[in-house]
Amino acid sequence: MEGVLAIIFIFGGGTLFLLSVSPVGKAFAERLRGRTQSEADPELLAEVDALRREVSELSERVDFTERLMLQADDRDRSGKPPLGPGEGAR
Repeated sequence: MEGVLAIIFIFGGGTLFLLSVSPVGKAFAERLRGRTQSEADPELLAEVDALRREVSELSERVDFTERLMLQADDRDRSGKPPLGPGEGAR
């Protein structure tokens, strides 16, 4: 049992040491210390805002499509013929 623990500690310690000197370990250490960027990138913020607007528009389109599909499903259940071109819901 002691031999297994010794092997775990040796390989675990070696792994932690290699991780600590790697770029990933250094980035993790900086994050733990609380070092962050002082200012947000204005280009990045503008792009995020544009993406939020686009997602909002897509959400509205999905909602509209769902309503149309529900209306068509209701018409099918009621037995009324489907609307032809140029005929709108009245």
